[in-house]
Formats: sequence, C-alpha cells, structure tokens
Amino acid sequence: MTTLSFIHRHVPATAAGRPPLLLLHGTGGNEDDLMPLGRAVAPGSALLSPRGKVLEHGMPRFFRRLAEGVFDEADVVRQANALADFVTEARAAYGLAAPVAVGFSNGANIAAALLLLRPEALAGAVLIRAMVPLAKPPATRLGGTPVLILSGAADPIIPADNAAALARQLTAAGARVEHETLPTGHGLTEADAVLAQRFLDGLPA
Repeated sequence: MTTLSFIHRHVPATAAGRPPLLLLHGTGGNEDDLMPLGRAVAPGSALLSPRGKVLEHGMPRFFRRLAEGVFDEADVVRQANALADFVTEARAAYGLAAPVAVGFSNGANIAAALLLLRPEALAGAVLIRAMVPLAKPPATRLGGTPVLILSGAADPIIPADNAAALARQLTAAGARVEHETLPTGHGLTEADAVLAQRFLDGLPA
C-alpha cells in the first residue's frame, strides 16, 4: 500500500472504461468496510477506500460531530479539504481519473461536503443515507455532476426533510440529482446496491 495522507486501500481496475470509486465508510467503519459493495456495484472499477481520521470513542469518522445529527461544520470544512487533497495524491500515485464517491452515512456526508467545497475532486457521487453537511455552503458550480441520493423512509437518524434539503442544495449548485427513498431504515440494503449499480452503469465511460 502506497503511503499517502490517509490510511487506505487501493484495488486497481480490471476493466477499462469505468470511473474509479472513492469508497467512504460510515461511523466505526474502516478502509475495508465498503470494498464488497464497491466490487458489487462496479465490477472491474478501480477502488480507493480511505479510513476516516477522526475518532469518536475509538470509532473512525470523517469529521467531528457535536451530537447525533449536529456536525462541527468547521471540522467538516477542514476534513473535506484534507480528503480532497488525498484524492489528488491518490490520483497521481495510482494514475486514476476523477472518482465517483460511494459513501454511506458519515461517508456520504463527507462526500456531499466534497461536492460543495471541492467539486473538482469528484466525477459524481452515490450518497447513501446522507444529510446536509453544511448549513450555508459556499457558492458552487457543479456543472451537471451526477448524484444519486438514497434515503430510508424509516431512517431514525436522518429526517426526510433534511435529505430533501440536501437534494435541493446540490441541485441548486448545478448537480444532476436523483433522489430515491427506500422502505428501509438507516442500514445498507440490497436495494441500495441495485440502485447504485444501475446509476453507475449509466455514467459515461
């Protein structure tokens, strides 16, 4: 494993013409957590999976929070910029195109922050159980960047209006947003994988 600014795993592509995936785990996860999902939704794609640097009671995360659903927005900005810099390093080290983020929960939230703060870092995003990371993001031009948001109708953590607000926020910034609400809670489901694969298969090579 090449030494870069984040502990990470990298799996080279085995098929041409597919964008690499940036896999971003949820609270308490690590660089291995979403590898099976990445292989399932984008067979043959290069996979890049960093471990969040922030610890909450020993559990890795991508940024600090003050309480459940209450983010330290200054830290969101710091950590999103650090992650964007890592993506730049990894692209140079591994010869990667701009990746599509596939994030779950905390990982989806940092991916949304990347879109709003460092849009050049990503070619698109699948945001699974995401919520608004920044109440007042800077003006951003996303220029049609494709984004899929997958919410849970029975999610006890993320209110439906918050997920809808994120969709509006990204749309206003110029992203091409698809927002699906599934009959499930906060956890990952097979339906998430099916919809993510369909979305990724539809992206230009």
